[in-house]
Parts: sequence; C-alpha cells; structure tokens
Amino acid sequence: MQKNLVLTVIGPDRPGLVESLSRLVGEHGGNWTQSRMAHLAGQFAGILQIALPAEAVPGLRAALEASGDLRVLIAEDEGDSVARETGRGLALKLDLVGQDRPGIVREISRILTAHGVNVEKLSTGCESAPWSGETLFRARATLQAPPDADIDALRTAIEAIAQDLMVDVTLARRV
Repeated sequence: MQKNLVLTVIGPDRPGLVESLSRLVGEHGGNWTQSRMAHLAGQFAGILQIALPAEAVPGLRAALEASGDLRVLIAEDEGDSVARETGRGLALKLDLVGQDRPGIVREISRILTAHGVNVEKLSTGCESAPWSGETLFRARATLQAPPDADIDALRTAIEAIAQDLMVDVTLARRV
C-alpha cells in the first residue's frame, strides 16, 4: 500500500541539499510528487509531498532524522485528502500590492476565515517600488470558498479592509 507523506524541511542552505533529500526519498522507494522550496534569510525552507510504500516509512523517517543539519517534520495523509483536493466549492485568486506594513496578511486572512475561505497557496514578498524606491508588499493567493459563499460580501469586506491597509486587492474567480 502506498502512503502519502508531506515533509517540511528547514536548515542552512547549501549546494546539494535538494539532491541529498531526493536521494533519500529514492533510496526508500519514494516518488517526489510536489514541492515548494525557497532560500529565506540564509536558510533552505521547503515543503514536499512524496508517495512511498507504507513499509518504507519507518526507514525514511530514521534516515531523515540521521541526515544531520536538516530539521524535518513529517505528516502522513489521513486518507481524506482526495475529498479536499477535488475542487468542491469556488476557486478564487487574490492579488494584493501596497506599501509594506505590519498586519497585512493578518487582516486579509481574518476576513477570509470569517467567510469560510481556505487559503490553498500563498506567496508573499517585498520589492522596491519602481518610482519611489519605497518597499512594496505583494501577495498572491489561490483560495477555495465554500459552494454557498457570498462572493459579493467577501469582496466588499476585502475592499473595506484594503482601504484601511492602503493596498490594492483584486479578488476573482480562478479559471
């Protein structure tokens, strides 16, 4: 029987880190199916999904624990991920840009939660504004709203908070 695992990995960035991680997965009969990885503040941070034979899970756990400078958290699929990933509900995307300041993600996510919206992917970053050189904050998110969600009410709530945060936000259906 195949098991799906999600691994969260963090450690000092170095050449060959992804190769050593993928080698361990392969040595235990695993298949690397999805990942998101980044270099952040000198650290390597990643999340990946792998599939491997159930009997290989203990060996992979032991190998990852012995791998040295990486900290790895492993979560096993509880069996209902297919139901969560079938796309039931309304698929939305959110784009945000504005002058950076603390609390932007907190306030937007508070509104999303109040409307029962799940954040499936979130990418954020700061960059220099082309004209002024001020720090701009950008966020992109893919969202899943309940099938009966009131998208107009969600949009109104987001637009109201966007004015307070002084950011531009676009909320649209994903295609």
